[in-house]
Amino acid sequence: MQPNKAPILEMRGISKTFPGVRALAGVDLTVYPGEVHALMGENGAGKSTLMKILSGAYTADPGGEIRVEGRPVTIDGPLSAKQLGVAVIYQELALAPNLSVAENIYLGREAKSGAQVDRRAMREGCRGVLQRLGATFGPSTLVQDLSIAERQLVEIARAIHADARILVMDEPTTALSSRETDKLFDLIRQLRQEGLAIIYISHRMAEVYELSDRCSVLRDGSYVGTLTREQLNADALVKMMVGRDLSKFYKKDHDAHGSRGPVILKVEGVGDGGRVKPCSFELHQGEVLGIAGLVGSGRTELARLIYGAEQRTSGTITLLGNPISPKKPQDAIDAGLVYLTEDRKGQGLFLDMSVADNINLGVIGRDAKLFGILDRGMARRRAAEGIRSLSIRVAGPQVEVGSLSGGNQQKVLLSRLLETRPKVLILDEPTRGVDIGAKSEIYRIIDDLAKSGVGVIVISSELPEVVGIADRVLVMREGHIAGEVGGATGVPVTQETIIAYATGASTAPGATVH
Repeated sequence: MQPNKAPILEMRGISKTFPGVRALAGVDLTVYPGEVHALMGENGAGKSTLMKILSGAYTADPGGEIRVEGRPVTIDGPLSAKQLGVAVIYQELALAPNLSVAENIYLGREAKSGAQVDRRAMREGCRGVLQRLGATFGPSTLVQDLSIAERQLVEIARAIHADARILVMDEPTTALSSRETDKLFDLIRQLRQEGLAIIYISHRMAEVYELSDRCSVLRDGSYVGTLTREQLNADALVKMMVGRDLSKFYKKDHDAHGSRGPVILKVEGVGDGGRVKPCSFELHQGEVLGIAGLVGSGRTELARLIYGAEQRTSGTITLLGNPISPKKPQDAIDAGLVYLTEDRKGQGLFLDMSVADNINLGVIGRDAKLFGILDRGMARRRAAEGIRSLSIRVAGPQVEVGSLSGGNQQKVLLSRLLETRPKVLILDEPTRGVDIGAKSEIYRIIDDLAKSGVGVIVISSELPEVVGIADRVLVMREGHIAGEVGGATGVPVTQETIIAYATGASTAPGATVH
């Protein structure tokens, strides 16, 4: 609560119906000046629809009410939203790259001298707001010459310059490095101090914990409730978002802690002579092995060496008791080892192709009949089974993958890999950029794979995820495996022991040091 302040924004009973779909059902949202108000929910929960109504992109169904500073208002388009002080910074930045910073800040509000655009006045007019926000570039710089973080700063400058009082930020850290994210957080705190109301949309719980004063949750188009900063915790938030307890969120029904299966993958002294020092470990059948570590610790690089995507300079790899030496990824796939890349859009999926084609790509050769003619019926059945077994939410197998949510894209890529019938599956950041509901489904898939006897390696930057799903965890630091917790070490898998190894702060008693 903000007891000493009146709300700057009140949305009451907001509903929105599209043909055949009720996107919002009587949603409430109250935001105060000088607060960061997180808005959370799964993909499809209604967050974007609610914000599009606030920004004037959509018109709400009759019956609801929007108040700004206590006054009922009608938002019938983007212009009226801007006039009320509402600005939205979308994940895909809306800037003109061929124009200068000043021209972008003044876009649609150009300063004039007679009939001519006064560019000098615009440069001088926005210099103050750029300095206030700590920009290291000037008004004359072309936007195309700026980094993503700097372009985001231009968007914020444009909103502030236009006297925005309510700033909506939609997944603002998606394309930012950790250092750029820290700078953005400092700026958000500065704007909060200056009295701006910030509605912050993110799938990343750590960001919500760090920034938000309050957090409202939507589920299936309905308002679930609002938590204050003091009430925010993983158990409460997960239960509100997915309708079940955190204890049921991470799936770990496989029996890796009981009778562990035989060693299915043995890595001995694998390195690249540079970033990855010689690393050794074993993976058991039906086990989920986590690999954790700070950014730059060498986790992805080690996985790519094992997979043959990069060439190792030392070490041996044994799969199912047979030595393998993959020179390229197809060699590893043929041997029964597959890798899910952390960059599903850039290196995994073909976004302009259909779901069916993406699922079938890895095994298309299986469908070749006489003279190389494809069995399209088999491909259709395989795609339908992949959609069903992984609960991919899609209107049909011919829908383009690029139109799907992040979680459903990830499941399409997983389905393609599983069609190769792997014995070992390496998952690199398997839930990056997906909502919490899709995360839960991906954890179920991982658990089911382990139960079926597949050896699974999960590389993740999210420590709660590693702790929640892994049976053992290897921790990397500066290119080598610094330690191991869980399993035969007898040391519980906790965030504290993982961080201790990742930072070199200490060694957990009884844990294995490599």
